[in-house]
Amino acid sequence: MREHETILCGGGYAMEGLVAIIVQAVAGMVGGGVAGQMVKTVGMALLPKLISGAIGGVAGGSILGALFGSGTVDPAAASSLDIGQLIVQLVGGLVGGGALTGIVGKFLGKG
Repeated sequence: MREHETILCGGGYAMEGLVAIIVQAVAGMVGGGVAGQMVKTVGMALLPKLISGAIGGVAGGSILGALFGSGTVDPAAASSLDIGQLIVQLVGGLVGGGALTGIVGKFLGKG
């Protein structure tokens, strides 16, 4: 198999990228919800908090993953779960989701 080919089924390379995005988005939603509860001036409904949290979570997780070098998938370790990479994605998602929700809340909120 050539290096630039992507395995879509069975190999898990493309699936791991999707799992990373899902983890970042869910962590971002949690971070956005927590930020909305902590900062009472964020006068937003639940849906905008979740959407901005998910977008911020994916962005934050991707940036933190790139900084720590866990943004790429190692083909040799494709079948194993990397706890360090998962933690980086979760923390980046939480922080990114919370930060973007706070920023969006300042523009949409009444505070």
